Amino acid sequence: MAILGAHMSIAGGYFKAVEAAHRAGCDCVQLFTKNNNQWRAKEISDEDVAKFRGALAEHGISHPISHDSYLINMASPKDELWKKSIEAFVVELQRAELLGIPYVVAHPGAFTSSSETQGLKRIVLALDEVHRQTKGCSAQCLLETTAGQGSNLGWKFDQLATIIDGVGDPDRLGICFDTCHVFAAGYAMDTEKSYRATMRKLSQTVGTKKVKAFHLNDSLKAFGSRVDRHAGIGRGEMGLEPFRFLLNDRRFRKVPMYLETPKGTENENDLDVINLKTLRGLIEAS
Repeated sequence: MAILGAHMSIAGGYFKAVEAAHRAGCDCVQLFTKNNNQWRAKEISDEDVAKFRGALAEHGISHPISHDSYLINMASPKDELWKKSIEAFVVELQRAELLGIPYVVAHPGAFTSSSETQGLKRIVLALDEVHRQTKGCSAQCLLETTAGQGSNLGWKFDQLATIIDGVGDPDRLGICFDTCHVFAAGYAMDTEKSYRATMRKLSQTVGTKKVKAFHLNDSLKAFGSRVDRHAGIGRGEMGLEPFRFLLNDRRFRKVPMYLETPKGTENENDLDVINLKTLRGLIEAS
């Protein structure tokens, strides 16, 4: 059976995200450990940790995961931003460690005024420095597949493989596979044949065992558009088939999958609840 959950708000405390996940019927939860649009972060107290860990145990929510700040750019050619991004990502891993969160999802970065090659080199150097500063920290970075908007890197599996192969400690890196981003980047999954071809490509580059999490999102924008806009499951351009193939792929049965779909209600039903029901309806009995 698939491990399904969603991204939840930490407004009112980290434990609130766990409670919201429980109410929606989630198995797992994703959250930010700080305001994702600010550099600064309030310190995590012992009480925060106790309440968060207690809520996970009480509600049986497993596989907590966090997402880093959107301000971080480890591919930046600007030294000031690059160094600030390294410092900020070190803090992200330390915060995750405190809360008992094993993985921090990160967009690899955007090369802006440099080049793809230079951008990838900067990411490798940044991650090596992050790893040097977080020796003994068990929380790991998951590089997210991106849509490839602008100069964002990570939209080709080869780019992610270059980063993993380039760092000194590749065992401290994994992949978060975002369905919307992969679709927008031009990897087809709408038929069994195309799904297998995409997964073969993933296997040949980063390796399917490196995938430690999935973001389950439909796409508002067209296939290959390289535009990152999430939609509810079956409510975008992807249709349900890619999700059906993924949810029934035995290789990923124990890999947690998180919704990052639009929030809200419809006919007094929570959209997360609706999306989870749709996904669970695609899982075939085995």
